[in-house]
Amino acid sequence: MAIAKNEPHVRAQSLMVVSAFFGWLIFCHVLALSLIVPFLVAFFGIHLFYFRKVGVRLFFNLIILLVLLVIAATAFKSPSHPVYFYLPVASVSMLTMLLFNDVHIGFMMALISSVLASLVLKLGLSEMLVFFLGSLVGLYKVRGARTRGVLIQAGIFISLVEVIAFLLANPVINQDVFFYAIKPLALNGLIGAFVAMATCKIFEIAFGETTNFSLLELSDSAHPLMKRLILEAPGSYHHSLIVSNLAEAAADAIDAHGLLVRVGAYYHDIGKMVHPEYFTENQMQIDNKHDEIGPSISRLIILNHIKEGMELARQYHLNKRIIDFIPEHHGTSIMHYFYQKALSKDHPDGLDEKDYRYPGPRPQSKETAIVLLADSVEAATRTLDEHTPQRIEDLVRKVINNKFIDGQLDECNLTLREIDTIASVFVRVLSAMHHARVKYPEMTNGNTFKKSSKEDTNSSLKNPQSGEGSVS
Repeated sequence: MAIAKNEPHVRAQSLMVVSAFFGWLIFCHVLALSLIVPFLVAFFGIHLFYFRKVGVRLFFNLIILLVLLVIAATAFKSPSHPVYFYLPVASVSMLTMLLFNDVHIGFMMALISSVLASLVLKLGLSEMLVFFLGSLVGLYKVRGARTRGVLIQAGIFISLVEVIAFLLANPVINQDVFFYAIKPLALNGLIGAFVAMATCKIFEIAFGETTNFSLLELSDSAHPLMKRLILEAPGSYHHSLIVSNLAEAAADAIDAHGLLVRVGAYYHDIGKMVHPEYFTENQMQIDNKHDEIGPSISRLIILNHIKEGMELARQYHLNKRIIDFIPEHHGTSIMHYFYQKALSKDHPDGLDEKDYRYPGPRPQSKETAIVLLADSVEAATRTLDEHTPQRIEDLVRKVINNKFIDGQLDECNLTLREIDTIASVFVRVLSAMHHARVKYPEMTNGNTFKKSSKEDTNSSLKNPQSGEGSVS
């Protein structure tokens, strides 16, 4: 059954590999390149599809980067005046890392781009290794980059490594070698860094991906959507901040994309801006609106905040990776409060539990799954009367276990070890947020203090002039 179910998917992937092969065959024939290149690309696609389980869109995005590299390498072919060491091969691996945040795919792109450039330029093994080592340095250096200054640093390291690699492969240096190899290689890394920096935003828009640079821009509270959330639903904004802190700490602990998680948590509840008064965190000085309406109406209002959030996100042109957090942070969870409220009333036709579940989909990635857990845990923790570490841990484990049993984590690739790590991080962070404070004595008439309790007296009066509260 499983094989039959996956047959269309496998057939589609095989068709993509075959299409890529013939496409590269025609491309190489037009540019008079070696026909071994299509075979290299075909095996690259097979590995990505069947061992890395990547999507078709990602595969074709990588193909576009390789095609552009081959075109650039063809333009750098000059038999009269060799300038091929100026070719910024490392920019391919840097762009791959910045756009897709995958070291394994970046490593493969570094190798294939170096091989392709060497084949097009008809270079030897040593020159190919020079490009490959430079690409690896760029790949590792820009991993997790959050400032563009890191790209400049990467360019300097690439140039340094490529020059050293060339000198190790060619220890005898004369004036001609200096001008056709050493000088270009000394500039190659900076050229590659500039190309990656200049084209990153273009590829980001074209591929529908998001880099750390764009994520940092979205995390700014001056973003128009964030400003609206702060003004129109301040309680939801505060809730989102706490969820983001919880989720980012958990993501970092299991080596997920922490910055993406933090920004996704910022925007996961933007739909509450439409009717903020119907959500508890925004009901500051008013009664609960849901007491005045039936559970079926309440259900529709709560469900609509998902749809309205997605519409707002598209209106403000948020990236799809961010929009995914809006429906997936609830998955297909049931709205327990309104479901139980509906059960308490008479229903002659019966009550379908599915009507009180969110539409989904369930989390499709580790990042959205972490936000789902953080959102549920943060909301549940608010109901505790005493925020002791043990009570927080018991509640966190219970909430996460319920989500696991309900199947909300079935479609993401979180392991049991990672789920346990996430729970431990939640307990640590929440315990720190709700830590106890020393109760300070109250000021009475004059400059004397009224003791609040016998056990507080000694610790509180050691510095009676401080009156600014305890130190966190």
